[in-house]
Amino acid sequence: MEKLLHNLKKNRFLFEQLVHRDFTQKYKRSILGMGWSVLSPLLTLLIMKIIFTEFFAKDIPHYTIYLFSGNIILSYYKEATKNGMNSLVDNAKIFTKINVPKYMFLLSKNVSALVNFGLTLIVYFMFCIIDGITFHPRMLLLVYPVLCLMLFNIGVGLVLSAMFVFFRDVRYLYDVFLTLITYLSAVFYSVDKFSFKRMFLCNPVYVYIKYFRTIVIDGKIPSLSYHLLCAFYAVIFIIIGAIVYKKHNHSFLYYL
Repeated sequence: MEKLLHNLKKNRFLFEQLVHRDFTQKYKRSILGMGWSVLSPLLTLLIMKIIFTEFFAKDIPHYTIYLFSGNIILSYYKEATKNGMNSLVDNAKIFTKINVPKYMFLLSKNVSALVNFGLTLIVYFMFCIIDGITFHPRMLLLVYPVLCLMLFNIGVGLVLSAMFVFFRDVRYLYDVFLTLITYLSAVFYSVDKFSFKRMFLCNPVYVYIKYFRTIVIDGKIPSLSYHLLCAFYAVIFIIIGAIVYKKHNHSFLYYL
């Protein structure tokens, strides 16, 4: 960690420029620009609400917020990991000529995704007010799953970006995997009717979505074991990602 902070401080200017580039490049030649960070999840929410309300809303209180909670977490995960997967390949021309830590390119993608997520959160809380959600000090705990999810995304991104250098088919396989994750994360339905509902806890994305819903909709604080589960997924993937990067760090140059 000390080495990571030292490298970020040493290459602070480059890192800031990478974050600025990643954020602005997303909205290049876009009329609405940053507005899409808010409009895109709202349109997705509207479509899902129209389609699924009739089938699932009867047994789920505050169904709009239930949907929105799942959407914003899932969207943040998808954006951070998909962009992270491309981070090495997209920036090969830079680090093949300049000796800089390669993980900086991945971190810049994650910071950009985090900024977009923050903008969406503002609208999310506005919808909470409209839907009659009571705000309470426990909501400050939402920082915890966001932090865990950020670390989890970085870890997954480290693995994906390394794999993508060696196997370009990873892009297509991951798109299929994201479709699977979307349906297994209980974004638009409740898991209460399933006899194997505890199996959903094997899905880290669902774990972070459920934390949001427990705090915001139920007004309860998840158990200590649930907090440890959130941290477990974040830490284990960061460790796996770091091992993969350290093992293949010098091999990247030969495949780009």
